Amino acid sequence: MLDIKIEKIIRSKRKTIALLITDDATLIVKAPFGIDEKRIWEVIRKHSNWIEKKRKEIESRDPKASKKEFVNGEGFLYLGKYYKLYIVDNQEVPLRFENAFYLTRNYLNKAKEVFIEWYKREAFKKISERVEWYARKSNLKYNKINITNAQKRWGSCSSNGNLNFSYRLIMAPISVIDYVVVHELVHLEEKNHEKNFWVKVKTLMPDYKRHADLLKSIGYLLNL
Repeated sequence: MLDIKIEKIIRSKRKTIALLITDDATLIVKAPFGIDEKRIWEVIRKHSNWIEKKRKEIESRDPKASKKEFVNGEGFLYLGKYYKLYIVDNQEVPLRFENAFYLTRNYLNKAKEVFIEWYKREAFKKISERVEWYARKSNLKYNKINITNAQKRWGSCSSNGNLNFSYRLIMAPISVIDYVVVHELVHLEEKNHEKNFWVKVKTLMPDYKRHADLLKSIGYLLNL
């Protein structure tokens, strides 16, 4: 008997069964309507080695990915580097950054919200700058930029030309931010991920795959 538990089965109009291992190492199954659990378990058994491998990868992850406690000396990511947090008194702003993070003690009870707001402001500034640079380089026209709370999607491009980016990207190295920016800009012209899409991405960023792989490997760290 396999030591595997299904956390949730999500049914939809999709045509195939998909297996997803979440960041807490649980298994979620996406299945078409009408597929019974016997068939689902057949797929799980077939991919049991992959499931076990993914579980071990998650369990061996960097402990820095654990939930933030907002205490003195704790590290927080910004543009790919960790900076220490210091709790301070008598500061004019809730959160200040000067080669370290300084959080006003009076805001400790809502430290996460304060950090998210700071990350959002920084994300908008930096991502807008990178979007504008690549838009000029590629002659692609976008409508506006939105910074979102998305946890599972780094970026998206709407039908009316709006570009959406998760605030969590500001925690990543600038090369990773650039990759997501290029990815979404190209979607303004190419709506799918077929050959033309990747050709255009490579034209703008010849080494895009290296940065895409880096995002996959560190994505779980870009969180509070």
